[in-house]
Amino acid sequence: MTDDIFHGASELESRAIRELIGFAMDAPAKANSGHSGTAMALAPLGVMLWSRVLRHDPTDPQWSDRDRFILSCGHASILQYSLAHIFGYDVSVEDLEEFRQLLSKTPGHPEAGHTPTVEVTTGPLGQGIANGVGMAIAERVLRSSYGEDLVDHRTWVIAGDGCLEEGVSHEAASLAGSLGLERLTVFYDDNHITIDGPTELALHDNPAERFAAYGWHVINLGERANDLDALERATHEAINETTRPTLIIIRSHIGFPSPVIMDTKEAHGTPLSAAAITQVRQILGMPDTSFHDDPELTSSLVESLKTRRDERLSWEARVRAAGEKGVALLTQLQTNGAAVITKDAEKFDGATMVPTRKAMQRAMDVFAPQTSGLTAGSADLTENTGVILKQSLQQNHATPDGRQIHYGIREFAMSASMVGEALHGGLRPVGSTFFVFSDYARPAIRLAALSGASVLFVYTHDSVGVGEDGPTHEPVEQLMSLRAMPRLHVVRPTDANETLDLVHQYLTDPHPPTTALVLSRQDMLVLKDDDAAASLAGARKGGYVLREDEQAVFTLVATGSEMGPCLEACDQLRAQGVITRVVAMPCWRCFEAQPLEYRQGVFRSSLPSVSLEAGATIGWYKYVDHAIGIDSFGLSAPGKEVFAHFNINANSVVEHVQDVLGGVK
Repeated sequence: MTDDIFHGASELESRAIRELIGFAMDAPAKANSGHSGTAMALAPLGVMLWSRVLRHDPTDPQWSDRDRFILSCGHASILQYSLAHIFGYDVSVEDLEEFRQLLSKTPGHPEAGHTPTVEVTTGPLGQGIANGVGMAIAERVLRSSYGEDLVDHRTWVIAGDGCLEEGVSHEAASLAGSLGLERLTVFYDDNHITIDGPTELALHDNPAERFAAYGWHVINLGERANDLDALERATHEAINETTRPTLIIIRSHIGFPSPVIMDTKEAHGTPLSAAAITQVRQILGMPDTSFHDDPELTSSLVESLKTRRDERLSWEARVRAAGEKGVALLTQLQTNGAAVITKDAEKFDGATMVPTRKAMQRAMDVFAPQTSGLTAGSADLTENTGVILKQSLQQNHATPDGRQIHYGIREFAMSASMVGEALHGGLRPVGSTFFVFSDYARPAIRLAALSGASVLFVYTHDSVGVGEDGPTHEPVEQLMSLRAMPRLHVVRPTDANETLDLVHQYLTDPHPPTTALVLSRQDMLVLKDDDAAASLAGARKGGYVLREDEQAVFTLVATGSEMGPCLEACDQLRAQGVITRVVAMPCWRCFEAQPLEYRQGVFRSSLPSVSLEAGATIGWYKYVDHAIGIDSFGLSAPGKEVFAHFNINANSVVEHVQDVLGGVK
């Protein structure tokens, strides 16, 4: 039996589509919040993909060789939750009834790690496409390492008009075409409606020509959103494409089949009225019951996926038969390719001057060959930022095992792609650019932190020490801005050897936090003797006492390159008979995770204190009485002159201590 409305649908698929449309109407209506229209229109696509094409098994949701499904237009989250429910994942009708409610399993937008089948956190439009690029990269790298017998899956993304309008989708699509990611397919839901009204208000692009120019294979299905056989044929055409990613364009009608809201802007974010919902149920021949749940539907759909379950069992058998290779794959997946370091990096000589970005390159030289999951690259600044993988090939279609990724001048897409790589499992991506350009990447950094993705963002040229490039290239507010982001570890090492140790920590941790490693372009003092020992003992705690003295009358605090002037000030004051102690704060969030007693010992509150950092001072007053920094934009001049202009030096610290202590000379 086939369906007259949903062409080519089997009787089981027809029931599934109707149930899904019902949930898509009922959940937002009950919540009085949410987006019904897109989920209603894409119900046939979702059911076709999950029933006929997607490689998945509800009895083992985390099967590592499953296909990855990403709903880039995350406002249509009820589509994914409903699909998860009817296909037997741990999402109940009660969960659907709690759509968008406090602490429910069905939040307003998909959140990674929160709801079964949700691979990445989506909502901010366009990033899901870039996440898909990263997942396709991860699959390719792992497949090249372990072979198609053990790694053989695809990435499927559903995106809408808003996704394609956002700039990150342009960056990501260009990157995907350049890399020839043949196992990436994006469905473009071309429904011609945005919140303000018709897309023609602001959009006159030709997406088929645009994506073809990016190097994609483009299939324009036209008015086939309800034709399951046509949709399936398009997916198989995409699967048979072996050199390019594929865009499948589908002209859908938002809110279908409601005569009230179809093809209107109200379908985008306004829940349907009770009368409109009843009318749709009548059109579909459904019982007029809220959250109608066919008791036999899920079991029948799960049973229909038996061939997928057999594929999983066969895969498990192949992994066992692969012996050491199979064990290595499972270990890499479980640890995200953590480093197993048997050879450490050579330390830099104490009392020398070394920029911390050079320490990053030394870390890559030594640790990269010992880190099975590492990929590394930059936004066109590979040599500048110290992420050259000297023993790896460039990642592209011709060398699919390459770990060196040239992301091009695409900071946003690079960062969002790395989120996809990390959340795929098995990889720990490192991506880099100049620190000031973290502004281009900030939305992806935020979603990385929100989703707990183990990504290492490497940012060099960390301050006004950039010098002659001037205020456009001199980060001032970026440190504090990123420190304000929940879950993100912002790390500004004290010297080159501390950088080596912190990179070592990140690469060996099976599940490291999302981290921004902020490194200098300018030379920095390498600590020696007792100072070096204090760094080694305390840096991983985020804040530590670099120099202690029970007779101290003042605490001096610094991060990064400002530690040199801080230590100089300590020595000058001692020569004047003023004893101070010195605290380093490479990572505030790590420090805040330490026991209260430890933190109190680092900042002896009974003593006056001052911080020195070449950036915005807001935030420092949580720790110190006074902050010396830069609360304006920078200047174009040699770096040392810019530091001097803003009083980022030992003299300013000495003068402040003298003033506070009453003019002690």
